[in-house]
Amino acid sequence: MRLPPDEDSRLSFTVAADANGILPDRMIAAMAEEGLILPAYDFVESQIQPASLDLRLGDIAYRVRASFLPGPGATVAERIDQLKLHEFSLADGAVLETNCVYIVPLLESLALPPEIVAAANPKSSTGRLDVFTRVIADGTRRFDMIGAGYHGPLYAEISPKTFPVLVREGSRLSQVRFRTGDAILTADELDGLHAAERLVDVDDADLTGGVAVSVDLSGEKGSGFVGYRAKRHTGVVDVDRRSGYAVEDFWEPISARPDGSLILDPGEFYILASKEAVQVPPDYAAEMVPFDPLVGEFRVHYAGFFDPGFGYAGAGGQGSRAVLEVRSREVPFILEHGQIVGRLVYEKMLSRPDAMYGQRIGSNYQAQGLKLSKHFRV
Repeated sequence: MRLPPDEDSRLSFTVAADANGILPDRMIAAMAEEGLILPAYDFVESQIQPASLDLRLGDIAYRVRASFLPGPGATVAERIDQLKLHEFSLADGAVLETNCVYIVPLLESLALPPEIVAAANPKSSTGRLDVFTRVIADGTRRFDMIGAGYHGPLYAEISPKTFPVLVREGSRLSQVRFRTGDAILTADELDGLHAAERLVDVDDADLTGGVAVSVDLSGEKGSGFVGYRAKRHTGVVDVDRRSGYAVEDFWEPISARPDGSLILDPGEFYILASKEAVQVPPDYAAEMVPFDPLVGEFRVHYAGFFDPGFGYAGAGGQGSRAVLEVRSREVPFILEHGQIVGRLVYEKMLSRPDAMYGQRIGSNYQAQGLKLSKHFRV
C-alpha cells in the first residue's frame, strides 16, 4: 500500500486563486503527496507524464449489459450491481472480448480541491488499438469529466471494438489531466503563439477554433501507402506487451489512390496520418477535438491529448504528424487528401513541466510519421 512520504522530500501543492492552466508533472506529484490523488499503490515509473497522469486498472472487472452514466445522487457501484452480468479477476490477466462492455475500478481515486477539475482521455496506444475506453465518476452526467471538488473513486468503461485485448491489474489504458481556471488560448493568443513558434508546418495555417489538421492520402510520405485497415478475427493483443506482434497479422496496408481519396467502410477501423507536422511548445498542452460532425459521418482521434514538447525540436521532435484513428459510422464515406478532420486546441500550462514529452522515457511516438501502436514490430 502507499506509505506516507518522508517529510523532507514532501512536495508542496499550492494554486493561486487567479491561476489558469493545466497542472504539470511536479504539481501532479504534489497532489499525490497532499492526498488529493489517492493511489492504492505507489505510482510506477513513467506514470506521471508532463501534463497528465496515467490511470491503472484495479484487480477486478465487471461485464455489464450496457454503457451507463450514474447521474446525480447515484454511484457507479450501485449501477454495476444493477447491470452486471458477471465479474472476474484481473490479478493474473484476463481477455476482454470485442463489442462487450466492461467496468473496472481504477487504482487511483481523487479528493479534488474546489479549484481543480479533471478530464480523462484514452492513452495513444489504447486509441490505436481501437479500444473504446472512458472514465466514469460517481454522480456524473458526462464521461471523462470529473468536476471540481470531487471526492471518490474512478472507474474505466472499456469496450474493445476490433481486437480482443489482454489486460491485468496495473494496465494503463487512460490518462487524466488536471486544470484550474480557463486554460484555452484565445484566438489572439493562438495567433501570437503560431507566429512565434510555427505550430504547424504550412504557410496558410487555419487557426479558427484551433489549429486545423487534415488527412494525408497522397502516399508521398508513406512510400506509396497512406495507412492501415484493421483485420477482423485476429488473435489477442496484450496491452502491456511492447513490439510483440507482427503487423501483417493484424493490419492491412492501404495504398494511395491516384485521386487521393479513401472510402471508409462502415464498422472498419483505420490508422491514417495528418498532412501537417505539428508541435506543442513546452509551456503549452493540446487536445485534438472533432472538426465538425456535420462534415462527415466518421469519428477521428479517440485519444486526443498532446503533451508539452510533442514534436518540439528541443524534445527530440522536428514537428510530428498526428496519427489519426478513424472509424466510419453508419454509411460509407469518402475522405479526400487534405480534408480537415480535426483541430488541435492549445491550452496554457501553469508552469513548464520538469520533463517534456519523450524525455523521461523513449516515447514510441515522438517525431512520428504514420505509426501503429507500440505493440507492433516495425
